[in-house]
Amino acid sequence: MNSRVIVERVVCHVDARGVVFEPLPPELIPGQRNVHVVLTEAGGVRGNHAHPAGTETVTVFGAARVRIREEGRVRDIRVADGEVVRLTIPPGIAHAFQNTGSKPMLLAVFNTVPHDPARPDLVRDVLL
Repeated sequence: MNSRVIVERVVCHVDARGVVFEPLPPELIPGQRNVHVVLTEAGGVRGNHAHPAGTETVTVFGAARVRIREEGRVRDIRVADGEVVRLTIPPGIAHAFQNTGSKPMLLAVFNTVPHDPARPDLVRDVLL
C-alpha cells in the first residue's frame, strides 16, 4: 500500500541544556491556521480521530506509538525515546498517539483548518 502519510525523521540538536528541533519546515508555516502543543504523560493516548478537511502535521518528541488507519489498513509507527518524528496526515486519515515511555511525550500540532470549538474539524475514530 502506498501511504499518503509522510513520515520524516527530524534533526535534533542536543547539548547539556537540552534539545532543540524545528517542528515544521519554513515552507509549510504560511499555510497553517491552527497550532497547539500537547504534553502527554506515560501511557496516555491522544488523537483517536480524523480530520475531514484539514491536513495535520504532528511532530512527536518522546517514546511513542503512532497508529494510523488509511484505506481500511492500520499501521503503527514507533518513535524511540530521544527521537523526533514529523508526520503529515492528509484529510480523512485516522490517527492516534500513545506515550510508550516513562517521561512526558510532546506533540507540536499544526493544522490547515482553524479550530472552531462549535464545529470542530474532526470525526472520532478510536485506534488506541
